[in-house]
Parts: sequence; C-alpha cells; structure tokens
Amino acid sequence: MSLNTSHAGKDGVVLFNSERIFIYHDGVELSFDKAWDNRMKGKKSGRIYLTTHRVIFVNKDNKDKLLSLSMPFHTMKKLELEQPVFGANYIAGVVKAEQGANWQGEAMFKLVFYKGGAIEFGQAMLQAGKLASRYAPPQPPTYSPPMAPYYEAPPPAYTPQMQYGGIYPSPVFNVQPPPGSVYMYDIPPPYPGVDPNLPPYPISQPAQPFSVPQYPGLCVCVCVCVVCE
Repeated sequence: MSLNTSHAGKDGVVLFNSERIFIYHDGVELSFDKAWDNRMKGKKSGRIYLTTHRVIFVNKDNKDKLLSLSMPFHTMKKLELEQPVFGANYIAGVVKAEQGANWQGEAMFKLVFYKGGAIEFGQAMLQAGKLASRYAPPQPPTYSPPMAPYYEAPPPAYTPQMQYGGIYPSPVFNVQPPPGSVYMYDIPPPYPGVDPNLPPYPISQPAQPFSVPQYPGLCVCVCVCVVCE
C-alpha cells in the first residue's frame, strides 16, 4: 500500500499505463484501526476505484493529510465483506506497506459504502485478486512512487470492461467517473494485475480453493484472503 501517490488535483485519480478501472463508487468512508501513521487517523470520505491492479481511494477533502490510498492486490489479506443488520455494508481487511510507499508496517482498514455497492465491489475485488495472484512473480517487485508527468486518460481506461479476465462488473458499473477526473502515467504498473494475455506463473504447491460467494440476505460475514500467507 502507498499513501498520496495516486491522486491528481482536487478529485482526480492517476492510473498506470494500461491499467483499467473495473468499478467506481462515490460516497465511501475509509478508516483505519490501530494505524501508527498520523495521516491515517480519522475517517475519510471520498471515491473508491477497483482497477486491474489495485484498489484506489481518493479523499474528497483536499486539505486532509491523506489525499489518496493505493492498495495493490498482493498487499491485502484477511478480507471480509460484512452486511450488518443496522448500518451500511462494508469491506474490511489488513494491508501492508510497499517499499518506498511513504509509510511502513501493516494496518487494518475499513471501507463503508454509504451509497451502496459494497457487495458488487467486494465480489469483483475478490475475483480480481484471485486472478492477479496467478500472474504474480514469486517475489513482489520493488516499488517506488512514480515521478513521471501524467495526462488525461483515454476513455478505454474507465469504460466498462466486458469479460476482462473472467470478471463481469459492467452491470454494476452504471456511473462512470466524472469527466476530467481520470489521469494516466506513461509508465506501466510496477506490480502484477489481471492480465489474461500473460501466462500464469508456475504454482509450486496445489492452489487453495477459492470461490466468489453469493450474498442473498443480511448478517453475512465472508472472510477470504486475496493472497494467503
């Protein structure tokens, strides 16, 4: 995970070259439990993006110390999708810092979807994490915050992705990010993502069963690791 490396201007998000957005939601609250970095304290409200490589949160308060949060799939574990009887649905989990990511350690995070969409986002997030792990090298690459200039992304970066690597989020991708809010670097992603054109890495041990569950009612808590350690 990296802090303050994926935002542009007041509300914009910055992608890597060839990175694509699966799902976008507004009205999401981010908070951390036992976060040792002062920038991660308190509740943050903003937008959440699920891409082919990671989850990105962009704070709507441009005066806050945490402006954006990038969580590649390989940095997350112990993910839970919860549907309380009272209150909005949310996704929780543990995320660890990348090298050179502007912070250190691990933190427990919580994403509350006050305008709905947690179930659809969570299902696609788990499925994308599963697929991304197939293309992950044995050791995650060293990360350094991008320094290159960025530019407004072309429409394919944020239009619904049909049947991309087995993920079908287009029925819930009913609102695109606002015009002029999606930008892109010229450099490619520095970590693995969902790329059906790449051959999977050999697996030294049998793969653990992984399924994307259905959520017919309330009071459901599902715990699935994107990358089991």
